[in-house]
Amino acid sequence: MKFVFVSGNPALDLVGTVESRRHTAVDLLAAPTDLERWVRACEGLPDQVTADAAAFASALQLREAIHQLALARIQNRRFTPACLDIVNRAATGPVPTVELSDAGLRVSGDLRSALAHVARSGIAVLADREACLKECGRPDCTRLYLDRSRGARRTWCGMDACGNRVKAAAYRARRQAAGQGHPPR
Repeated sequence: MKFVFVSGNPALDLVGTVESRRHTAVDLLAAPTDLERWVRACEGLPDQVTADAAAFASALQLREAIHQLALARIQNRRFTPACLDIVNRAATGPVPTVELSDAGLRVSGDLRSALAHVARSGIAVLADREACLKECGRPDCTRLYLDRSRGARRTWCGMDACGNRVKAAAYRARRQAAGQGHPPR
């Protein structure tokens, strides 16, 4: 399983670890080892963490709280106090250590520091009233993303998956409407 980082924010990318396809959810974080792999793959987070069952449950709770707060922000609703408490509590954790060397940047820390960084990233984007937070426009995708495009006209989470599918479907529809569809086999 491959993680996708197209949301423009680590907190939104964490939320994106639950994929919705044709009304069924696929959770990419099914076990603590999946969370460890996600943290390792996410830019700006520690490169080596370990997750026990309690830390894993805490990460999933943080993911769901960020998701609920982001949806509230998109729908211009008030934040749920319980979700605010979860995110704010996670943000009080230690920060990851950042070191610069000739080899480049190295980020280290434990899972708690990784989740604190994710929570702070979520707080930053949710507090920014100028941030253009959206849900993917492809019907089978529920990924949330930060739209930084010119004029905030982006309508899907990422080009590789959703953008290409939307464009290909539109092209097929245009061809079929023009009577240039492929003949039946």
